[in-house]
Amino acid sequence: MRGKHVDASGDRTSDAMEARGANFVSTPGAQPSLNAVVSSRRKAKAPKGVTVPRHFSTEGIDPLEAVEWERRTAIISGENGEAIFEQADCEIPAGWSQLAANVVVSKYFRGHLNTAERESSVKQLIGRVVGRIYEWGVESDYFRTPADGDAFQAELTHLIVNQRMAFNSPVWFNIGVRDAPQQASACFINSVDDTMESIMDLAKTEAMLFKGGSGTGSNLSRIRSSRETLAGGGTASGPVSFMKGFDSFAGVVKSGGKTRRAAKMVILNVDHPDIREFIRCKTDEE
Repeated sequence: MRGKHVDASGDRTSDAMEARGANFVSTPGAQPSLNAVVSSRRKAKAPKGVTVPRHFSTEGIDPLEAVEWERRTAIISGENGEAIFEQADCEIPAGWSQLAANVVVSKYFRGHLNTAERESSVKQLIGRVVGRIYEWGVESDYFRTPADGDAFQAELTHLIVNQRMAFNSPVWFNIGVRDAPQQASACFINSVDDTMESIMDLAKTEAMLFKGGSGTGSNLSRIRSSRETLAGGGTASGPVSFMKGFDSFAGVVKSGGKTRRAAKMVILNVDHPDIREFIRCKTDEE
């Protein structure tokens, strides 16, 4: 009955309804509700979260128990051959080189040396980092099912313990460490304005990033040149002068509290009036 509408009394609709192109038959109690249609569409949507297939791990098998382990002493020697770091009885995967063991134990094991809180096994290190990342994934509903979360944790553990991948240093320094900033990025780009407040804020920001084990890069082109005057009289110091102060902070703050120094990059646009001094400053300093 194309173009016709039959109501409960059997009467036909007016020509106006037909002119609008009505194309349905109405039976009392047979019309679907709008709420039912919307609800049905919602149920048809795919569940949220990622699915994590297993490529390297096997369900029910801990990747840390699938490799052979051995006890070693990690030693870092100075230029004169004397040990500047040593930690004995460390649990290391048997397939790892002694160099890998020395670096991981000396740089990434957390806790004060010769104390009970000090990490003594790569199992603890991997468990701390991977466990915290897994917890974040669960808390944020990243995984479609609990099994996907387990697969993610196992796959990531396998990749690390078998040296198929490695995180950057800030991840090992900070992630999963109580009361430590969960700072994971290795590099930060900062900005600065042509005010003393902003310049000093940059010094503090960089120092705190160095403390967390990260490096920084800053473009100082907004700072007026040493050829320009100040509002209160006198001549501006210029970006190269402030660079000396920033460089001093970078030199005294240990990156991540470890023995390495901070990594720092400074940029100055080629059209800045002090660009010649900037180009020569490192050579002049050395």
